[in-house]
Amino acid sequence: MPLQLTGAPGDPDLIRLPWDVPLEQWPEHHLVSLPRGISRHVVRFARLSGKVYAIKEISEYYAKREYRLLWDLNRLDTPSVEPVAVVTGRTGADGEPLDSALITQHLQFSLPYRAVMSGTIRPDTLNRLLDALAVLLVRLHLTGFYWGDCSLSNVLFRRDAGSFAAYLVDAETGELHPMISEGQRLYDIDVAHTNIFGEMLDLEAGGLLHSSIDPEQVADSVCSRYRGLWSELTSDEIIEEVDWHMIDQRIRRLNTLGFDVAEMMVRRKAGTGRLIVRPKVVDAGHHQRRLLRLTGLDVEENQARRLLNDLDSFRVSYGLRHEDEAIVAHRWLAEVFHPTVETVPQELRHKLEPAQLFHEMLDHRWFMSEAAGNDVGLPAAVDSYVKTVLVFKPDEQALITED
Repeated sequence: MPLQLTGAPGDPDLIRLPWDVPLEQWPEHHLVSLPRGISRHVVRFARLSGKVYAIKEISEYYAKREYRLLWDLNRLDTPSVEPVAVVTGRTGADGEPLDSALITQHLQFSLPYRAVMSGTIRPDTLNRLLDALAVLLVRLHLTGFYWGDCSLSNVLFRRDAGSFAAYLVDAETGELHPMISEGQRLYDIDVAHTNIFGEMLDLEAGGLLHSSIDPEQVADSVCSRYRGLWSELTSDEIIEEVDWHMIDQRIRRLNTLGFDVAEMMVRRKAGTGRLIVRPKVVDAGHHQRRLLRLTGLDVEENQARRLLNDLDSFRVSYGLRHEDEAIVAHRWLAEVFHPTVETVPQELRHKLEPAQLFHEMLDHRWFMSEAAGNDVGLPAAVDSYVKTVLVFKPDEQALITED
């Protein structure tokens, strides 16, 4: 069988690589040294024309199967490495057949978990990585993908635009279905727990795990995060009208789970709406930077998170999901933020800075709506807040000046 390269390679030089040599014996000048995860197969990185490719030696059946799965996952916009080609018909210089090869695009700025944890990782950083893994597993299951071998070893982590993201790099045992079965989903979680527990024990034995981190608790936490997130994202919430209070409730529950809402969508059908949220794990300062970029408001991180949640709710409630984000932010400033702050009597405005004032009014609206069982609306909440809360607060600006 002649050498054959099948796929959509962007570099014609790929075919000129030494395919007649076992991957483990490739000369150094073809390779680039990058951190590699643990793999049951030989994996090497090759640089051609400024691009880096990951090459895995595997049987022809599994190489073609994994290529198709990765292609489908990319088509469905699921976080995974990008497949490039499959090389089949390899033979060595002695005429003996060699395994086929799967070529994928190397994910820039990504690291395997052992490289991330090589410096005795702090507990909070580990939690963020595990959060990202839980998000990835949920997204795969929502797509209908059964992994069969979920583990830290089969994932790459990337810090990109202030967020941690996990990407699937090994789909060898996976299956893509129109919808994943409950048995497959539960088995995936069980496998993930076993694998992650073993990987944490391995790190502990190598002295790479912080003394405060318990391997079994880590494995348990990934599964509990997954279950909470899966429930939040898959449980239907039907509302008669788009209710800001209901949207805020859903966001708060996700925030409690440790996830931030990167996207919200309401689908209308026969007078009802279904709220769908998409989580994103973000680093400290992300909200401040996003709010400053969109509105010019320079506030603290928690304040920024709350204001952005209100901005995103405004986008959904007014059907502006497809409108440019900057235009929506301008409308929110002009129609919500500034008018709300300006309804406060002039003599009371100096008690708190505008962002904190708006944040507390949103909190007051939340508690009033909880008590009433429905959204009371911002005007009523502001009026109540001014009369029952703000008037009794000390003037913060004066206190700061006296200090």
